[in-house]
Amino acid sequence: MSKVEREETEDTKSRLDKWLWAARFFKTRSLATNAIDTGKVHIDGDRIKPAKEVHLGQVIHIRNRDFEIEVEVLALSNIRKGAPEAALLYKETPASIAKREKAKATGEGEHAQRDRGMGRPTKRQLRDIKKFTSSAY
Repeated sequence: MSKVEREETEDTKSRLDKWLWAARFFKTRSLATNAIDTGKVHIDGDRIKPAKEVHLGQVIHIRNRDFEIEVEVLALSNIRKGAPEAALLYKETPASIAKREKAKATGEGEHAQRDRGMGRPTKRQLRDIKKFTSSAY
């Protein structure tokens, strides 16, 4: 495959797992593939496979332990570049921005975090945690 052909395929076709990796949502392609397989990534509201082709204008919903984000595809790439170039591949939807701001303001994701250096919870703290988080009263 010549360099011209390779550059052409980069701009016209991209697998979902490669695109997520190139856009720097996941550190490795295998992590991106695992997230897709476990249902943490949806395209236009549907579950998909890692080899699914990404097209311009599609809306991708990504749910991870650290964040939940919905982005629109602006460009395609099969090559992982620096963060400024990767940010040009997508645009976050206004609904996603509002949802993240609301979660940040309410501290929604911080309910089960322990302070650094606190060590493991004691037996009594574990009982309290279990009592607080269990749904059966």
